[in-house]
Amino acid sequence: MKNLGKIVLFLLLLTTTIFASVSAKVSPSVVYEGETATYMLSMRGSDIQKPTLSDICGNDITSTGSQTSIQSINGNYSKTYTLTYEFTPTKSCVIPAVAVNVDGKIEKSNSINLRVKKMQRDPNADFTLTLKANKKELYVGEPFRLTLLLKQKKDAQAVDNKFIAPTFDGFWKKAESKPERSDDGEFITTKVLYTLAPQRAGKLTLHPAKLKIATRVGGNSWNTFAPQVRWRTYISNSVEILAKVLPNNLKLIGNFTINAVAQKRVVHPNEAVNVTIEVKGDGNLEDIENFKPYIDGVNVFDEKIEIKGNTLHQKLVFVGDKDFTIPAFKILYFDPVTKKIKKIKTEPIEIKVRGAAKTTAPLKVTRDTTTQSSDLTSPLPTQKIVVAKNNYWYIAFAFLSGLLIGVILMLFKPKFGKEKVKKFNPKDKKLLLIKLLPYRDEDEDVAKVVKVLEGNIYGKSQESLDKKLLKELIKRYNLV
Repeated sequence: MKNLGKIVLFLLLLTTTIFASVSAKVSPSVVYEGETATYMLSMRGSDIQKPTLSDICGNDITSTGSQTSIQSINGNYSKTYTLTYEFTPTKSCVIPAVAVNVDGKIEKSNSINLRVKKMQRDPNADFTLTLKANKKELYVGEPFRLTLLLKQKKDAQAVDNKFIAPTFDGFWKKAESKPERSDDGEFITTKVLYTLAPQRAGKLTLHPAKLKIATRVGGNSWNTFAPQVRWRTYISNSVEILAKVLPNNLKLIGNFTINAVAQKRVVHPNEAVNVTIEVKGDGNLEDIENFKPYIDGVNVFDEKIEIKGNTLHQKLVFVGDKDFTIPAFKILYFDPVTKKIKKIKTEPIEIKVRGAAKTTAPLKVTRDTTTQSSDLTSPLPTQKIVVAKNNYWYIAFAFLSGLLIGVILMLFKPKFGKEKVKKFNPKDKKLLLIKLLPYRDEDEDVAKVVKVLEGNIYGKSQESLDKKLLKELIKRYNLV
């Protein structure tokens, strides 16, 4: 009798579930971390108000779908809606019941226990991802190579795929190669090389790469309307890196060369001298600081450092009105091969300024110490006074000549004044460049004009200036 009661209760619950107006299901019931799951909500009735779901267990819904069917039983028609929601769960959870208004009544679906397991690497899977580092213990800033291998069985089928690269938090990504593919008959292998460098000391982790593969799946009576594509995620291993502090508090590591080239060594007063600094080598170029020097009596303007591959460039501009010397540029770095600290530098650059004003020696005033104190009280020597006779005609002529010259100067004073003040001429490209250089870093419009002027003056380009913009800049900065 006890067993009969249990059977009746089970049948009652089963009947209630089968004929419930709102029911829910998740496929698959066990999901691996990173995989996509599908939540299906079926509703049966004549008048159904579809619910609105913004998330499932706190996970964003990535796509939705719906299907409608109509059934007739003894002349009574009913509709069945099946709504599908795709999401990527991050941890196990209980999907709560969903309330739906069916035929004027609030019906609730069943709740679902969703299990999410940690992703495991399967070396025999159709797709495998592997990360390999050529060094696992190195110095901060020291470059190393990370190899990503993707192996795919030749008979593996995929409708679609999404690759998620490994994350490089705490590392500089200096380079990335193009994918290389090879076929050994059983596997198709794709290889990508990354050049990285640790940014800080300590234990750093390169997190796994992921590959999402979509495959076709068949349906059954329950999930006939479910998507016919299922996504599965394949992950790589992670890589641990130990980064050590550089000796003697150095910031640079690698092997470098440095060179500085001046476009001109002989210039006119206040003519710009362009100097380009180039550093080449394998190392943490990102940590090289600005090379802008201080030179007394010389205006120095710098551009931002640019790094392309294993080459660093910086452009400096020097403007002076007398001869000056550009000091040597140098860097200090640690060579990981020889385990020694090395110093490299350029040669100083002498700049000759034609027609530069020579420095006048300061006036030196000395006191005559030969005079004794007793001389101050002695009488002055007798002087012979000569009195000349007055020449009245000469005095009158000198008076009239001076009066005439004064009148002429008063009449022509405005004219002479104008000739002495030299107006700023925008057509003087070199003078215009010198006046605009101080505002280049803070004004994009000025930077555009300066670039054109430098190309026209020191390069081979003959690009015309924007006259409207030039007038506006002259007015904006009162260039007179």
